[in-house]
Amino acid sequence: MSDMSFKQAKELVERMEFSEIALKKAVTNLEKSSKNFEQTLKHQEDLIYKIPEANKKVSYMAIAVAVNIGFVLGLLVAKFFL
Repeated sequence: MSDMSFKQAKELVERMEFSEIALKKAVTNLEKSSKNFEQTLKHQEDLIYKIPEANKKVSYMAIAVAVNIGFVLGLLVAKFFL
């Protein structure tokens, strides 16, 4: 009977060791995931700040293109009609 309880205790200790190893791996994976999530949030914040700047640049580019087209049309009108 004492032999059986010793085997059971040994198996219980092994299970606890495996559980501890599994928990350590889970904590490590959780830490990595949280770091990756924080990096992703940081990239998203950067994109949120860069989008209005990009829109502003695109609007400036559209104005510049419109001015250039107007200038070219003005030159054509001046050359052919004046």
